Amino acid sequence: MKSHIVQQSFEVSLKYPVVFGHHVFTPDNESLAKLLVEPGSSRRARCLVILDDGVATAFPQLTEQIHRWFADREDTLDLVCPVQEVSGGEPIKNDYRRVMALVDMMLEYHLCRHSYVIVIGGGAVLDATGFAAALVHRGLRLVRMPSTTLAQDDAGIGVKNGMNLHGGKNSVGTFAAPFAVLNDLSLLSGQSDADWIGGVSEAFKVALIKDSAFFDELCALSPALGRRDADALERVVIRCAKLHLEHIATSGDPFELGSARPLDFGHWSAHQLECMSNFQISHGHAVALGIALDSVYACRTGWMSEETLERLLSALEACGFALDVPEWHRRLGDGRRALFLGLDAFQEHLGGDLCLSMPDGVGRRREISEVDEALFDEAISTLHTRSVPVGS
Repeated sequence: MKSHIVQQSFEVSLKYPVVFGHHVFTPDNESLAKLLVEPGSSRRARCLVILDDGVATAFPQLTEQIHRWFADREDTLDLVCPVQEVSGGEPIKNDYRRVMALVDMMLEYHLCRHSYVIVIGGGAVLDATGFAAALVHRGLRLVRMPSTTLAQDDAGIGVKNGMNLHGGKNSVGTFAAPFAVLNDLSLLSGQSDADWIGGVSEAFKVALIKDSAFFDELCALSPALGRRDADALERVVIRCAKLHLEHIATSGDPFELGSARPLDFGHWSAHQLECMSNFQISHGHAVALGIALDSVYACRTGWMSEETLERLLSALEACGFALDVPEWHRRLGDGRRALFLGLDAFQEHLGGDLCLSMPDGVGRRREISEVDEALFDEAISTLHTRSVPVGS
């Protein structure tokens, strides 16, 4: 009997709003309610709220505000249990038991595909909760409320969820679009200094490869960003988020089936630095280091001018990023830098063929499939020399 092939093909249109606002849980703010309540429906929307403990600490009244906000809307919204507080930071993504505890919680309260999981927190909590929500009933309605610069301008607005296993960053995860994203800009004031500036590295990343005018603006704003100017940060967050959303919508590869990953510029070394430091180097700081390294490399190959490189490095330093870390200099037994294992991992992640996005001037990029590790050695030495005080 001859074989028969039926070529199945269909398209799925994904849409979700990304809303920017302030003080979402004040009594008269209806931003979240408008997302949750279906027009014409008589069904009360069942909601589970998961709160990053770092946000709870920064805003001690927030939990009670959330309870009162839902109580005022009990005719249309059903808070299925008190706000559930979880530990924030990278550890929640490193332990499968913590992710499964989130799955258990969603099942315990009998959430269905019409129910909502509202998660408020930094990128790690959003990733872990999003991963859990994608597993339960093959996908619950996830409403992300990012609380950090990094989460509001990058990690919390896209379609990826995941956790870290076997020493790999985001080695397990799903592509699942959120139901909605609500960026409450007032939450940014509760960040530590490191988190405040951490997500700005993603803005530099996207500006260097996509938007020269934004790069100019970032360089001009860098001193204000370094001293926690709220207006400057909000401008950067909104512009950066729009660029990331535009890329997801127009790249033709929202689920990263191909090899070119423009938004992973600087990330091959960033992910390796995070793992080498046991995540003591935050993702935002690691990305700043990664784009600095790749930009020095690009300058040495003639793809970026010395002037642009100096503007970038000076701006990153003005924001508060240290551009030299001990992990740069760790060596393997054969003398190779341990950092370069990140190239191997990145190549494996891409299916065996290396493809790195590099800046080509400002506002443009080029893809490369081969690298010169000796040139990266020189780039690391450049960053180290820059960071060592004269006479030390």
